[in-house]
Amino acid sequence: MSRVVLMAILVAVGAARLDAGPPALTAVIDRHIDAKLREAGVPAAPAADDAEFFRRVHLALAGRIPAASEVRAFLADPSAGKRTQAVDHLLKSAAAATHQTTLWRGWLIPEASADPQVAGTAPGFEAWLRPRIVANVPFDKLVRELLTTPLDGRQPAVRMNAEDTTTPIAFYTAKEGKPENLAAATSRLFLGVQLECAQCHDHPFAKWSREQFWGMAAFFGGVSNQGGALRELGTRREMTIPNTERTVPATFLDDKQPAWRFKSSPRVTLADWVVAKDNPFFARATVNRLWGELFGVGLVDPVDDFNDQNLPSHPELLDDLAAAFVASGFDLRAVTRAIVMTEAFQRSSRVSEPGQRDPRLFARFAVQGLTPEQLYDSLSVALGVPLEGPGAGYLAGNGSPKSQFVAVFRRTGKPTEAQTTILQALELMNGSLTGTAAKVGTGSTLTAVQELPGLSDAEQIEAVYLAVLSRPPTPEELARVLQIDTVKSKRLADVLWVLLNGIEFRTLH
Repeated sequence: MSRVVLMAILVAVGAARLDAGPPALTAVIDRHIDAKLREAGVPAAPAADDAEFFRRVHLALAGRIPAASEVRAFLADPSAGKRTQAVDHLLKSAAAATHQTTLWRGWLIPEASADPQVAGTAPGFEAWLRPRIVANVPFDKLVRELLTTPLDGRQPAVRMNAEDTTTPIAFYTAKEGKPENLAAATSRLFLGVQLECAQCHDHPFAKWSREQFWGMAAFFGGVSNQGGALRELGTRREMTIPNTERTVPATFLDDKQPAWRFKSSPRVTLADWVVAKDNPFFARATVNRLWGELFGVGLVDPVDDFNDQNLPSHPELLDDLAAAFVASGFDLRAVTRAIVMTEAFQRSSRVSEPGQRDPRLFARFAVQGLTPEQLYDSLSVALGVPLEGPGAGYLAGNGSPKSQFVAVFRRTGKPTEAQTTILQALELMNGSLTGTAAKVGTGSTLTAVQELPGLSDAEQIEAVYLAVLSRPPTPEELARVLQIDTVKSKRLADVLWVLLNGIEFRTLH
């Protein structure tokens, strides 16, 4: 039987599986979700089984699938609290720190994925960011440090030795040190507002005016880019709107009056307002971003576009999440834990009722495309290839396998509507990573499975399924594979190749 035919058979089975479908805060979340489902008349999908949950939570928190040995141990564990234990272990793991660093670096300096010059600053930025994620530094303190970092002419920081101090200055260089770029990024990231639409004229769909845009930009008015070296010149608190004679003072978006500090940077005053507990934007924007990352769609979606025409699907839930985030001391890890322990997050991705297809109802767990990093690291785990160490060096096109892979698999569009391009399909089918690993005698996973003594044909096939899909094969899948009339070693290689190319492997579900 050819690989193409085998792929068609097993992918069909996998697709059918996909389509068939904190305590206090966790309970609050589920109550809001369930109330909306009752109002819509849509029944919730059943709970995900242990294998589905274990794979999902590893991808969501650690950015990769679990190793086959981890899956076996989890499935064999009879304890009632094993899901909670798995979540707590993952949240504190080095893999989670790497994954969260990658996510936040991508959000804070997205320019690094497209601009080689900015990409070169990404490792230094991550050297600043990662220790703060490991230490679970409160998010308000992290943002305050980012917005107020000294600009004294130094180039973007890089990690040189243990005595060197890293800074988040790459955030500023990525925005070219321009006040308008810094204002737009700050508004999107920490306030959930696409303020740049008002840069040249009043926003056509929201209340933001051109004066408000430049009033925000004025907080960065003293930032100067001198040949790539950034400085803050004086304590400028106003800006002239380009191509006009109007000068606007630095102004908050909620019309509060800035409480200026003597001889202090306006950025300090801005940071005080951004991270304040009573800021109407900060907590809501942050928890919405966390929710969107975990579920593939935000309560407000896109996550950085809060406006009167883009209302939250669950407004009371958003308010309660924001309030809990503030009460926790802006603890990202605590809110993340509460969300992944919900019934909503732990529901099956299979569709059992038509109404469950709407991802904004959260009646089931929506199937999402993996990020390039999730897919590459999961391939490495499945194939027994050592993971590349933490760090963003691959963004600079350093010639590493991950660098080349990520360049091909850049994700565009909504995670819940991800499409696979022809180049991506070809890379998965014939790329250096999968091509070599899925050949008899060269792949680490295949070699390990075949060298384990005493395994029956069925047990070898199960081992491949656990390594790639983090679950054992169904009886139907196992029967189909055992019927393949070929040399056992080639059959295993073909099954591995087919599973790696199937939709079940390349999605979070």
